[in-house]
Amino acid sequence: MVSAKKRIWGWYFFDWASQPYSTLLLTFIFGPYFAEVARGYYMGTGLDEEAAKAAAQSFWGWGIAATSIIIALLAPILGAIADSTGRRLIWVWIFSSFYVIGAWALWWVAPGGEIGILWWAVVFFGMGFIGMEFATIFTNALMPSLSDHEDLGAISGYGFAFGYLGGLIALVLMLGLFITAPQDEGGEYAGAIGEAGQPLVEDDSLAGPELSAIETAEAGPRTYLGIRPILGEDSETMIGTRIVGPFTAIWFMVFMIPFFLWVKEPKTVSRPLQLGRALTELKDLIASLRFRRSLSAYLGSSLLYRDALNALYAFGGVYASGVLGWSVGQIGIFGIVGAVAAVACSWAGGRADRAFGPKPVIAVAVLVLTLVCLVLLGLTRDQIWGIALDSASNESDRIFMVCGALIGGAGGVVQAASRTMMLRHTTPDRATEAFGLFALSGKVASFIAPSAIALVSMISGSQRIGIGLPLIALFLLGLVLLAFVNAKGEQS
Repeated sequence: MVSAKKRIWGWYFFDWASQPYSTLLLTFIFGPYFAEVARGYYMGTGLDEEAAKAAAQSFWGWGIAATSIIIALLAPILGAIADSTGRRLIWVWIFSSFYVIGAWALWWVAPGGEIGILWWAVVFFGMGFIGMEFATIFTNALMPSLSDHEDLGAISGYGFAFGYLGGLIALVLMLGLFITAPQDEGGEYAGAIGEAGQPLVEDDSLAGPELSAIETAEAGPRTYLGIRPILGEDSETMIGTRIVGPFTAIWFMVFMIPFFLWVKEPKTVSRPLQLGRALTELKDLIASLRFRRSLSAYLGSSLLYRDALNALYAFGGVYASGVLGWSVGQIGIFGIVGAVAAVACSWAGGRADRAFGPKPVIAVAVLVLTLVCLVLLGLTRDQIWGIALDSASNESDRIFMVCGALIGGAGGVVQAASRTMMLRHTTPDRATEAFGLFALSGKVASFIAPSAIALVSMISGSQRIGIGLPLIALFLLGLVLLAFVNAKGEQS
């Protein structure tokens, strides 16, 4: 017999296992790497560098948008089917296989390929992303069976904190074991530091015949932890970066074991699949929204602010690469900063959720994210909103790092609180269907946000304006609709 505590911890392990898809693949490692690969391809076709960057961002954005449309169309239908049969765990198994196959296949996305390799990347990334999103719908629907209603806000927050901790550790392992740190002007690797914290070779004038073979070898490529890359350095095929796909798949398979051992199907009446009945119930639920003001306002609000956040995640690495000229490794360090903040803030947000309820927690987090976007809108390498910055002292980098901490912290809080706000608008027996609608509300905007970014970028000719203005508008509109949401949901 599995104890209640073990069931909760098993449920937490889904967040731990699945988080690297967002942390490693979407935002900090594979997303920027894909942008580099696509940029190289387009420059090979004759485009100049800026045009190639725009084309690469467009390809990535439309790939994510297409994936989001599939999720938007199928999520509520799958939720209705699961609720009509009373079974959720079988769907977690099915979509976990999508996650693993999609992530593993990214190993074959090597630089220097033809257009086909870009299509391979977005198709299999989309497959894994669909697997993660759909599996999340069914694991979210298991929440009401874990504990009493009063504890669910804290459980949701702690789950996100635990998941972000997993993503943080996975990111540290990638940067520390596989990815080569960039070289400085003297040919030294920034990550290769000695025991005293100094470069292994301080002056490239020493890297001559006076050095022994061992000393020369020690001065070779290093990861961000100062060790030799496990797979070696290969700047042509980028194996140290491409391993992120299989690494993410293996991580998921290993850490889903506690979930499948400890989380059991809630006791419900098992019913045969009746697709017509399930779709009719879904249709009735959607039709009922016009009489459910709070739920309608909440779905509309979350449609806007959650997917502005998703777009911020999806394009944050691209922004750092294009506007500030950061490398994949630097973007990874940025991810570590954000993940540390997410762990701490998600835990604190769970306690705030328990004390004050999810609505004020969401409002504060969305306001913080809006202010971050205002900073990004006015930030360049040399200035912020007309105030000159010392590029030599990397002031813009430090400002962006602070933004990364705020994005990670506020993002973790808003996702956890949004999950408990949705629970206040449903019942345990209709939870999967409700979270299917919740996914639908998010994925509709996932199509709108990348499209708006692409359109504004094209019109303005500015990457900063293209990302900043649409996201600020979405966050503010989300706050307006949140004002019409009942803080106690439909359980008051």
